[in-house]
Amino acid sequence: MPFLFDPLYLVFALPGLLLALWAQFKVRSTFARYAQVPTSRGVNGLDTAKLLIRHNGLGHVGIQGTPGELTDHYDPRNKSIYLSDSSVQNSVASVAVVAHELGHAEQDAQGYTPLKLRGAIVPAVTVGSWVGPVLFMIGLLFQSTQLAWIGVIAFALTAVFALVTLPVEFDASRRALRMLQSSHILVGEELNSAKKVLDAAALTYVAAATQSILTLLYYVTLLTGMRRSED
Repeated sequence: MPFLFDPLYLVFALPGLLLALWAQFKVRSTFARYAQVPTSRGVNGLDTAKLLIRHNGLGHVGIQGTPGELTDHYDPRNKSIYLSDSSVQNSVASVAVVAHELGHAEQDAQGYTPLKLRGAIVPAVTVGSWVGPVLFMIGLLFQSTQLAWIGVIAFALTAVFALVTLPVEFDASRRALRMLQSSHILVGEELNSAKKVLDAAALTYVAAATQSILTLLYYVTLLTGMRRSED
C-alpha cells in the first residue's frame, strides 16, 4: 500500500499531529495548574453541578460518577452528567470542567441545533471512520478509483463531525462561563482562570478537526493524482 510510505503523507499528517500533541500538553498543564487553585467559595465540581442544575432550570439532569481524570461528560441519552474523580477537588479547574458539561446539558434542553446535528450523524461517523480508510486502501491497492472515492466520502463524515463539534464545544464553554458568573460560583480573576482551562480544552477539538481535514485532503490529493496519471 504505497501511501503508507509516501513522504507526502508526512506533509499532511505532521502539522495535525504536532498540533494534537501541543493541545494535549496544553490541556494537561493548564488543568494541573488551576487544579491547585481553590475557589474562594470553597466549592468543588460536584457542588458546582448541584448549584448550576438548580439555578438554570436543569432539574431533569442527573449526576453520576465516572472513573479517571478529565473523563467528565454529558450523556444526552439519559440526561446525566458524569463527573470524574478530579471533580471532587475544590479547584477552579474542576469547577470549569463541570460547568462546561452543564453547558452541554443546557444545549440539549434548549434543542441547540449543532448538538442535535452532531448526535444525528454519530452512527454514520462511527462506521465511516473505519470503513472509509479501509475502502480507500483497497481501492488504491486494486487501482479502483471508484471504490477509493467511496472510501473518501465515507471518511469525510469524520471531518464533518469534527467541524460540527467545534461550535458545540465553544458554545458550551461560553454557557459555562455565563452560568458561573451569574451564579457567583467564580468571581474576578477566577473567571479568567476558568476561561484559560476551557480554552485549552477547546484546542483539542481544533486539533482533531485539523487532523481529519488534512487526512481527507491527503486522500483527495492521491486520488486526483491517480486520475491525472491515468489520463
